[in-house]
Amino acid sequence: MKRLIVNADDFGFTKDVNAGIVEAHRNGILTATTLMADGPAFDDAVLLARENPSLDVGCHLVLVGMPGYPSTVSQLMQAMALRRLDLYGRMKSQILKILDAGVEPSHIDTHKHTHLLPPVLDAVARLAEEFGILWVRQPLVRLLRPHFRRVLSRHGLRSTDHFAGFRVTGKFDGAGLAAIVSALPEGTTEFMCHPGFCTAELRQAGTRLTESRERELRALTGPLVRESMERNGVALARYGGR
Repeated sequence: MKRLIVNADDFGFTKDVNAGIVEAHRNGILTATTLMADGPAFDDAVLLARENPSLDVGCHLVLVGMPGYPSTVSQLMQAMALRRLDLYGRMKSQILKILDAGVEPSHIDTHKHTHLLPPVLDAVARLAEEFGILWVRQPLVRLLRPHFRRVLSRHGLRSTDHFAGFRVTGKFDGAGLAAIVSALPEGTTEFMCHPGFCTAELRQAGTRLTESRERELRALTGPLVRESMERNGVALARYGGR
């Protein structure tokens, strides 16, 4: 069977991103999202999560690209080498903030896929086991996959069979998404996306993903992807809670 979890990053980044994520869930195929504890629109995202209990909400752990963190992954690697950043403590505080807000996270991923770095993955896996969050995103990097799976297995964690969306971030439309769905393999695939509405708030937020978020939103809510799912026997899925 082909099962598809459609997961949006950046819940809590801006209110217009939050609104787009909820729209993609209510009127489209989006089944999950990950929440940025340090995002400027965190409180708004928490309210929306409570209003939409059928939306799986996980943790979008941030170690780069936000105030108080290194700006880039290369700077993060330098900070780790010099032991200037408490990876475990920083990420634990984000999970605790999400839990304290009354959100029960069902899954974990990281901003800019920083858990591809072995020390970050080790800290993420420890935290996921500690808090009983069973699902961790497995980005599509073939060389790292065996190590990634060994770490998750050691901590009793799970990931989807497949991952998609990395190469088309900010680029896909309805036809492109329908084509991706038509080529899905057997098993469960997580499709990463970044929907949102593009207002002045998002334009001032310092992200390259602006108008593309509305294009992704249209694709997620449009008829082409639904038709492709029906034609190819693809069923929507969720992480299913903790």
